Amino acid sequence: MKTHIKALLLDFGSVISKSLFERQKSIENNLNLPKGILKWKGPFDPKSDPLWMSMQKDEITERKYWGTRAKEIGELIEKKDWSMLDLLKSMGDKTNYNEILRPQALQVISIVKKAGLKVGVLSNEIELFTGKDFVDNLPFRHDLDTFYDATHSDILKPDPRAYNTALNNLQLQPNEVLFVDDQLRNIAGAMKCGLRTLHFDITQPDACYQYILNVLNIDTPVLINN
Repeated sequence: MKTHIKALLLDFGSVISKSLFERQKSIENNLNLPKGILKWKGPFDPKSDPLWMSMQKDEITERKYWGTRAKEIGELIEKKDWSMLDLLKSMGDKTNYNEILRPQALQVISIVKKAGLKVGVLSNEIELFTGKDFVDNLPFRHDLDTFYDATHSDILKPDPRAYNTALNNLQLQPNEVLFVDDQLRNIAGAMKCGLRTLHFDITQPDACYQYILNVLNIDTPVLINN
């Protein structure tokens, strides 16, 4: 008999927040770049994005991938050594959470909490990419039972210590937690630690969030579409 799941543990980037693949038009508009100049598509067209494929093969890290993309965009507007933080700051009001966060994520976090389950975040680089003010003012921050951001740590997923820190904070056993991430390496790391897992497909966020609720045996109204 399967152990009842008592907590939902979510990655942040591309799972709770919209990915930059989905926000390319906003990047181009805000920086006055020619329409369609950003060609990288990641999971939306993997074969057209060799750097993404290299990341999927663990040849480079996720931080390296996005650092490279930010630097490329900086070069287009003659800004040297641009970081992800620079890029996100350039995209307008970075506290416009309605633009940045997936409405499905906010709805599911609320639903899961009301159902009496715990909710946490396990991320490698929220503050690194967005800044401290953004993190401190996340609208769901105070609803979380654990919040682990490896920005200030060298312990990143898929290091077992990252998952174990979250588990200790939740005070639950691995098989009592459903972990959701868009990167397979992090899913594999969670599985090795005994967590229940779901690989989040960012090309189908509605379906993934509906599936999460189904796995948690929570009846819910239709989720908000993007």
